[in-house]
Amino acid sequence: MSSIRPAPARPLLRHFINGQFVAGEHRFPNISPVNGECIADVAHADASTVDAAVKAAQAALQGPWGRATVSERAAALHRIADGIQARFDEFVAAEVADTGRPVHQARTLDVARGIANFRTFADLVKCANTELFQSESADGLGALNYTVRKPLGVVAIISPWNLPLLLLTWKIAPALACGNTVVAKPSEESPSSATLLAEVIRDAGLPDGVFNLVHGLGGGSAGEFLTRHPGIDAVTFTGESRTGSTIMKAVADGMKEVSFELGGKNAAVVFADADFDAAVAGVVRSSFTNSGQVCLCSERVYVERPLFERFVAAMKEKTAALKIGYPAEDKVDMGPLISHGHRDKVLSYYRLAREEGATVVTGGGVPQFGDERDGGAWVEPTIWTGLPDNARCVTEEIFGPVCHIAPFDSEEEVVRRVNDSQYGLACALWTSDLKRAHRVAPQIEAGLVWVNTWYLRDLRTPFGGVKQSGLGREGGRHSLDFYSEITTICIKL
Repeated sequence: MSSIRPAPARPLLRHFINGQFVAGEHRFPNISPVNGECIADVAHADASTVDAAVKAAQAALQGPWGRATVSERAAALHRIADGIQARFDEFVAAEVADTGRPVHQARTLDVARGIANFRTFADLVKCANTELFQSESADGLGALNYTVRKPLGVVAIISPWNLPLLLLTWKIAPALACGNTVVAKPSEESPSSATLLAEVIRDAGLPDGVFNLVHGLGGGSAGEFLTRHPGIDAVTFTGESRTGSTIMKAVADGMKEVSFELGGKNAAVVFADADFDAAVAGVVRSSFTNSGQVCLCSERVYVERPLFERFVAAMKEKTAALKIGYPAEDKVDMGPLISHGHRDKVLSYYRLAREEGATVVTGGGVPQFGDERDGGAWVEPTIWTGLPDNARCVTEEIFGPVCHIAPFDSEEEVVRRVNDSQYGLACALWTSDLKRAHRVAPQIEAGLVWVNTWYLRDLRTPFGGVKQSGLGREGGRHSLDFYSEITTICIKL
C-alpha cells in the first residue's frame, strides 16, 4: 500500500448570515504574505448573498435585539470580549497568518485592543448622558426638552487589512452598543480574524441576524453591493481616500449616514531641543511599525537644522538594525507587506524616489533570505533625504516602511510645510519646550497631534482626520453619536 497521503484540504472561510455559516458558490484565495502560499479559501459573496445578509439584519431589528435594554446590550458586548479572551491565541494566529506581522505585536496590540474595544463601549453606553433643557413659554409655565438615542438601523462596516481585528471591532462594538444590527465586510486580504469573531459573537448568544459577515472584494463586488443596498442605513469605512469618495457617491442618493477614516501622509516634527534619543526611537517606531502599514505612520519627517545631520545618521543606524523576519522569531521588528500587489506599489515609489533625485540613506530594495520567504511580500525599511516638498514621494501616501527626512529653520516654516498636504490625519511633535508644544500643536491641520509620543490612544477621545483624511469622528461619545439617531422630545409644562 502506498504511503503517499493526499494533502489536507485548505480551510474554507465562510460568510455568517442570520446565525449560520454559509459558503455560497464562489471562492477566492487567502495568500500568506510571508511566503506567497495559499493558506485558505474564502467564500466570495455575490449580490444575492449580500442581500440575504442585509435582510437578516433588518429582521433582527424587529426582534429581541430591537427591544434589548442598554444593560442587556452592554452585557452582550462583555460576553464577546470574554469570548475573544478565551480564544486569544487563535486570534493571534489568525492575525499573523493573514498579515505576517510579528506575533508580539498581534498579542500586545491587535487582539488586546479588540477586547478593549468591546469592553470600552459596553461601559460607555451605560453611562452615556442625554441632554435636558428647561425653556420658557409664553404662558410662563415653560417646557422640558430632552433627547433620546435610538439605533440608526442596519450599519454596513467595511474594514481594512492593516489592523484587521482592531479596526473591525472599533466599529462593531459601538454599533452594537447603540442597538444597531451589522453587516460587516472585512478586507479580502485579511478575512481570518473576522470569521473567528463571527464564531465568538454566535457563541455569545446574540440573536440571529444581529451580526452578519460577508467576504469579498470591493468595487463591482461585495463591497459595492453592500454600500449600494437600499436596506443599509449607514456606512462606516476605513481605507483609501479614493475608495471613501466612491462610497460617498454611492450612498448620496439615499442620504445615508457615513463615517470615514481615510488616508494620511503624516508628519513628525523634531525640534532641536527635543530629547534626542527619545525622538529617534519614536520616529523609527512611527515610520516602520507594521512595515509602515498604519494610517498614523510618519512618512514625512522634519528636523530642525542644527540637529539634522546627527538625526539622519542616528535614524540610519537604528533602521539598519531593525530585524526583519518570520512573525514568531525572537525580537523581530518587521514583517512583510500585506501582498505582492501592495509590494509592487511600494517598490514603484522606491524607484520613483530615485528618479525624483532622492538620496537613499538606507534600504530601498527587497531583502533576500534564501528560503521560502523569497516568495513573500517583503521590502526593506527605507529612508530618503533631498527631495523637494512637491515631490510625489513627499506628497502621496505610500503606506510602506519609508520616510523622507528634511531640515527646517523656524516654527512658522515647519507649520506651513506640515500643513501643505491634501491629508490631515495625525502629527507627532518632539520638543522639551512645553510652551512651544502648546503653541504649535493647535496650528497643525490634523485630527490628532501627539507631543513626545506616538500611537498613544485613549479610546474615549475623538479620532479622525481632516481634508482627504476622513469625515467625522470615532471614539467615546463621538462613536455613540454616529451610531445613534438622536430625537429631541419637548414636554409642555
